Amino acid sequence: MIPRSLTRALPVTPALVLLLLFLAGPIAYCAWIAFTDLQLTGQAQSSFVGFENFRTAFRDEEFLNAVWLTLVFTVVSSLLGQNTLGLALASLMQRASKPVRTLTGGIVITAWVLPEVVAGFLLYAFFRKEGTLNALLDLLHLPSQNWLFTLPILAVSFANVWRGTAFSMLVYSAALNEIPKEITEAAEVDGAGGWRRLWHITLPMIRRSIGTNLMLNTLQTLSVFGLIWVMTRGGPGDKSQTLPLFMYEQAFQNSMIGYGTAVALLLLLVGSVFSVVYMRLLRTEV
Repeated sequence: MIPRSLTRALPVTPALVLLLLFLAGPIAYCAWIAFTDLQLTGQAQSSFVGFENFRTAFRDEEFLNAVWLTLVFTVVSSLLGQNTLGLALASLMQRASKPVRTLTGGIVITAWVLPEVVAGFLLYAFFRKEGTLNALLDLLHLPSQNWLFTLPILAVSFANVWRGTAFSMLVYSAALNEIPKEITEAAEVDGAGGWRRLWHITLPMIRRSIGTNLMLNTLQTLSVFGLIWVMTRGGPGDKSQTLPLFMYEQAFQNSMIGYGTAVALLLLLVGSVFSVVYMRLLRTEV
């Protein structure tokens, strides 16, 4: 007789096997590589070096610079940019007419569905010295500059906001539609202004959606590679070199697979910390 608990587990067994094979397996293999001195070229065999790769990383000024730029990129483009702009667009679209909602939604979602490389080339053309932004500034008789050279991390952050805001807008649009109209109407009758309704009614009632959106946006932003690579390749110098680009440089350009994989594990750890924080926030009842 098959135990009842085993029978209940049978439907999810194929998914569990696939997760172990294609997710847990590669992560475990990468974890092993991170503790070795494996290289792409010039090495007959690798050896176990323990935590040496991790000690090297925390003594490496380029790694620390990449950590700082990753935090700046994540905070500016995800926590502040996509999250705030997505909520603002969702709130405005709730009050807009249907043609305006359709046009705005179409424009924002088009930027989201573009391949990352295509979006990178478009924003490169926008920010480059002879690009669209400087042409507009010249028309307005305002000073122009080479944005990808003077402010590269802010340029790529803006590019990520432009590309990824649609997801936040869709999440918040769905959450705002779930708020009972009777509550907001009662607040209006009581004399509550727009900002007071937002702070005391809207934000508390969509707190779980905010936590979910922040978690997904943060994890996606931490792994952005193609957009920055196309626009700046981490330059000039290392002024826009986030952790994914630093990891790629160490593993595939400098051929230090072990060291690059150790950096990848540290990036995975950062993402896990953010996930745990957001999951704890999601457990909090409104």
